[in-house]
Amino acid sequence: MKRFLFLALAAVLVLPHAALAQAYPAKTVRILCPFPPGGGVDITARAIAHELNALLGQPVIVENKPGAGGNVAAAEVARSAPDGHTLFLTLNALHAISPHLYAKLPFDAMKDFAFVTPLVSFNNVLVVSPAAPVQSVQELIALAKRQPGKLTFASSGNGTNIHLVGELFKSRAGIDMVHVPYKGSAPALTDLMGGSVTMMFDTIPSAVAHVKGGKLRALGVTGAKRSPLFPEVPTIAEAGLPGYEVVSWYGLIGPAGMPREIVDRLNAEATKAANSPGFRSRMEPLGFEIVTATPEKMAEMLRADSARWAPVIKAAGVTIN
Repeated sequence: MKRFLFLALAAVLVLPHAALAQAYPAKTVRILCPFPPGGGVDITARAIAHELNALLGQPVIVENKPGAGGNVAAAEVARSAPDGHTLFLTLNALHAISPHLYAKLPFDAMKDFAFVTPLVSFNNVLVVSPAAPVQSVQELIALAKRQPGKLTFASSGNGTNIHLVGELFKSRAGIDMVHVPYKGSAPALTDLMGGSVTMMFDTIPSAVAHVKGGKLRALGVTGAKRSPLFPEVPTIAEAGLPGYEVVSWYGLIGPAGMPREIVDRLNAEATKAANSPGFRSRMEPLGFEIVTATPEKMAEMLRADSARWAPVIKAAGVTIN
């Protein structure tokens, strides 16, 4: 009898949680994208939303909320109801880099979010206008040393991955360049192609069409090996800065407090979506590598990235008020 009562009580406790997971989602799911349309984050958000539409059984839409290097959208998600209907296509820099840059953030980069899964990883590529008077990383460094403080590098916003990759390059190369932040990589690329800025460490997915179309010249990639999309382009380390290596990634998160059942449902469906033929066929030709993991592993990856970037940021003296 006691065993029967124990099992009955356990069933009663479990049923609401199971019902919650089965009932989710009850309405349209929003994925906030922290940058304007056209960049790598936006591309990923729209590709994963397309796959999740069928898997979740409700519309999944993307809303672009640019500003403050991704912090505007992140703050909105952190304040959202933790019911799984407001999600965020985040980037590792927002959680591993921003806390070391900003004196005060409108959210705690680790505590205010429920991590779901990483989705894709990628390298950056150093690009210049075809009219730029440099053909290699070494020529660019030499030009910067001859003209300290004259060259400019664009980014998708203060404190973003693209910004810090450029700061790391400045530090390792021992050069002085001026950072020019934009609200997203798309407007930055427009000015770069127009010659308003000297260079940019854009993401490969965002820059690949412009490089292949001859609108930009690629000088080097940030990963440990060359990109299959640009086999003729050396790594930055190969091109003259030994030890220089940066790999970035995007992932899916929600506000802290989401029930574990919903987190697990989202993890399972997002993992299935990321590994689907449709998502792969959209992302891999752009230079993305599919990487999914458990929520715990995602948090562990962010802590490791934070530990890696903290001394780099301190040494470079980069701060954002």
